[in-house]
Amino acid sequence: MNISGMVLGLIGGLGLFLYGMTLMSDSLEKAAGAKLRGILELFTKNRYVGIIVGIVFTAIIQSSSAATVMVVSFVNAGLMTLYQAIGVIYGANIGTTVTSQLVSFNLSQYAPVFIMVGVLMLMIFKNPTVKKAGEVVIGFGILFLGISTMSSSMGALKELPAIQNLFMSLDNRFFALLLGLIITAIVQSSSVTVSIVLLLAQQGLLPLKICFFIILGCNIGACMSAMLASLSGKKNAKRAALIHLLFNIIGSIIMAIILLIGSDWIEALIMHISSGNLGRCVANTHTIFKVFQVIILMPFMSWIVKLTYLIVPGDDNDAQDEYEMKYIGDGDRLSSATAIPQVCSEINHMGEIAISNLENALDALLTKDDKAAKEVFEVEKRIDYMNKEITDYLVKANQISLPVGDRKKLGALFHVVSDIERVGDHAENIAEDVEKLIDMKEDINGMAGDEIRKMQEMTVKILHLSMDMFNLEDDSHLQDILDLENAIDEKERELQNLHVKCLTAGECTAQVGMMFSDLASNLERVADHATNIAFSILEEDPEGDKPPKVELV
Repeated sequence: MNISGMVLGLIGGLGLFLYGMTLMSDSLEKAAGAKLRGILELFTKNRYVGIIVGIVFTAIIQSSSAATVMVVSFVNAGLMTLYQAIGVIYGANIGTTVTSQLVSFNLSQYAPVFIMVGVLMLMIFKNPTVKKAGEVVIGFGILFLGISTMSSSMGALKELPAIQNLFMSLDNRFFALLLGLIITAIVQSSSVTVSIVLLLAQQGLLPLKICFFIILGCNIGACMSAMLASLSGKKNAKRAALIHLLFNIIGSIIMAIILLIGSDWIEALIMHISSGNLGRCVANTHTIFKVFQVIILMPFMSWIVKLTYLIVPGDDNDAQDEYEMKYIGDGDRLSSATAIPQVCSEINHMGEIAISNLENALDALLTKDDKAAKEVFEVEKRIDYMNKEITDYLVKANQISLPVGDRKKLGALFHVVSDIERVGDHAENIAEDVEKLIDMKEDINGMAGDEIRKMQEMTVKILHLSMDMFNLEDDSHLQDILDLENAIDEKERELQNLHVKCLTAGECTAQVGMMFSDLASNLERVADHATNIAFSILEEDPEGDKPPKVELV
């Protein structure tokens, strides 16, 4: 084999390896991302349990970068605290070593079998989840096919004296660390870099002592993805990314000092553990280094979190005056794994603002507070802005490959945003009547005012229950919502009858009477929108029929 053929084989093998790993990781995330994310949210209340979850989670999706980016997004969306996140980040650093362990076992001969099984799964099955599982199997096969190709090319290259001299001359430990950092920062995967180092060591092209320092550099370079993901996030998101960076920098410094003191006995120990297999030596080194770092830094979790507050001081602006989104940022960097949780948090935030604005509008009307009415108009502008930004974000999310479970929710989220925006519109309609009442020198008081207050309480309650259903994604409040919706419909009919009686008895003017009638209708329609929000989270039935939406008049 000539040199050009060797190089091309090496490049092609690397391409197959990268593609196989990406396909496997992405497909796993799409097939089970939503369920895995639920587990991640559920079992991270304790930071030590979070370590175990982080190990398992990262081992499954085969990417510490993806796991850490997901954690950063969770923190940004308010779904996870920094003290919960740090455990997962610690665990992710151990879980990422699974890839190099798999590579160290020569499974290349089975690569065609994995590819064939995956292709059959794609061809035979129609279920999207099974198809994604088939892609995972194909990715696994392609990964090992790439390893086989690279190994063959390296085996030929090592026969060239110039190549041998080039690699064996890499005796500068600082340069080795920097090399590992740069390569990993470029490919954004420590597993890829360590796997390449493993193959080079197997071929005798890299001394084990140098491999140690390249691995340390990989650890730091692996932080690049999380740091980039945090740039458009809130301060806590930046702090979460910093936790990952600080863990790897501090851990790598500690390991570097230990290696400088006793690299010979460490090398001898790892060679003994790995039975002299150089590939296994690299894989075991990667795992041992990570486990040791976690053990050493585990008692200092709280200190590292506090350090991030010193590096990134202050709190995020509440964004009351500025039209800025709280959870989804500018939407330029969407993570397929966390796009939906983030936008759900933003929708919930929008819902809270809309409910509060409705209450303020009703209070302004019943007290004839012109200043409060003007504030309602200003908040409504913000709600309209949020509606546009969230809708644009959902459109962008629809253009990326989402987990199967998230893809099913996407359409419903468009409707929820629309329903919340309409709640805001009804609040504005109510506020518009304040100036009319002031100009007419009229009031909605007495029995009419009391009845409106009762209807207001029911309407606000159904909104809160609906948003709770949306957030919890269960139907625990469904019957209460249906009962309230019926009660509100009945109350609206009562108020319309009261309106007619007042007009007939001459107890109010026609203008005030119509305003009262419109007010009751507005509240009834708000309840309809609340019911729509509640129904939006319900899954399709086995026959594919969605729950009916409430028809609005």
